[in-house]
Amino acid sequence: MRDFSRVKRIVVKVGTNLLSSEEGIDRKRVEDICHQIAELKGMGFQVILVTSGAIGLGAKELGHRNKVVHIPMRQACAAIGQPILMSHYRDAFRKEGILTAQVLLTRNDMNNRKTYNNLRASVATLLSMGVVPIFNENDVVSTAEIGSAFGDNDRMSAMVASKMDAGLLVLLTDIDGLYTGNPKKDPDAHLVTEVDEIDDEVLSWAKGAGSTFSTGGMKTKVLAARIASMASCATVIASGYKEGVLAAIARGEEVGTWFHPHAALTQRQRWIINNSHQGAVVVDEGALEALKKKRSLLPSGVIGVQGVFDEGDVIKVLGPDGTTFGKAVTGFDSTAISRMMGRHSDEVDTLFGVDHGDWCIFRPEDLVVGDETTL
Repeated sequence: MRDFSRVKRIVVKVGTNLLSSEEGIDRKRVEDICHQIAELKGMGFQVILVTSGAIGLGAKELGHRNKVVHIPMRQACAAIGQPILMSHYRDAFRKEGILTAQVLLTRNDMNNRKTYNNLRASVATLLSMGVVPIFNENDVVSTAEIGSAFGDNDRMSAMVASKMDAGLLVLLTDIDGLYTGNPKKDPDAHLVTEVDEIDDEVLSWAKGAGSTFSTGGMKTKVLAARIASMASCATVIASGYKEGVLAAIARGEEVGTWFHPHAALTQRQRWIINNSHQGAVVVDEGALEALKKKRSLLPSGVIGVQGVFDEGDVIKVLGPDGTTFGKAVTGFDSTAISRMMGRHSDEVDTLFGVDHGDWCIFRPEDLVVGDETTL
């Protein structure tokens, strides 16, 4: 039995497919979603909305019918489509007597701890006043090339749920949930109603992007559920076409696919995981074994430095074969680590003329272990 009775805050993510129509936007769908969110608020929940659709709306406004891949064109479409999208949400929520607030994010806003803490405080204030914050990626300025893009709004919604202490993430899409195969092609494919652990088999059931203007797909939703689970946040993937789907989910009805939450990481650990890494250190097998036992990383165990980073940046920790072992907050910049790698701690003291004592590149508590799919 799904029990969300202790959940106070819900993040609802709406995909491009649900919002699209031949004219550009499905107004009735927007109104229905806003009405359902009003129902959730009436049930006592605080609700954050994460929405896609700005690029698709801008493209249709321009008469562009193909997938938008050129970055300047994507940014132009987002600039045109975002105010259109928000005007529809604002009008629909106004009918429900609800105020809205626009929150446009880049990955850098989450990476910078000061900005992130300010964002948490602002959102908490909005929610306390009964306002529905509407999040979207700031596609006008964010690009993957400069590391400021989330990549897709599924991932962003999971990071918002994680960082805003939500207890439930609902990913509304155009299918009923996660299937074991493509139900349109595989007659034996069946709906998975519950997932306890997201392993390789579960990931194999998920596929790529679902429409011309969307960037996500089932795989991005499953990976989003994994991110949310680390913050002890449950996830439900369900069809936004089902009548009253949000209230049904909140009541614990068996709708869509439910992904169990896991034990929560600390806020700092979540910040490290969801932060863009600025570089990497490569460690030998001995250091890798020491890190697995939560011991310090000594300079003698470092065999390589990748990229340019400053003290306090988040970096990746790679094994000798280049496989990702984890992420950590470094206590030294890349130049210093390059000078000291492979040396014993007493040599480092001589090299820098400072007594480092029990020296390590980062503290054990500043390391989060995980692979490419989780980090």
